[in-house]
Amino acid sequence: MAMCGPALLQHDAATLLRLLLVAPLLEEWLIRAGLQEWLLRRGVAHWRALSVAALVFGALHLPRGWAVAAPTLPMGFALGWLYGRRRRWQLCALAHAACNGAALAWCGTYF
Repeated sequence: MAMCGPALLQHDAATLLRLLLVAPLLEEWLIRAGLQEWLLRRGVAHWRALSVAALVFGALHLPRGWAVAAPTLPMGFALGWLYGRRRRWQLCALAHAACNGAALAWCGTYF
C-alpha cells in the first residue's frame, strides 16, 4: 500500500516513540490548541477554522509525499471536529496516536 512509507514500516523504539507520542502531542498542540484555537478566538467561523487547521495538518505531512499526506487530510478534519466539540487538544492527541498506531499495525501486517 502506498501510504505505508518507510516510517510506518520501521518498528524500532525511536520510530514508535515519535509516531505514538511526540508527533501526536506536538502536532495537536500546534494545530488544534494553537492555530485552530487562535482562529476561533478571532471570530473565524468554526468550519473555516477547522478547514484551515486540517489543510495545515495535511501540509505538515507533504514532505513524506502525497501518498502519505492525502490520507491525513480526512483525519485532520476529524481531529478538528473533535477539537471544536470538546476544546481539548489532549483528546485530539490521543486520537492521533491511536490513528498512528492503527497505521503502524496495518502496515506491519500488510507487508
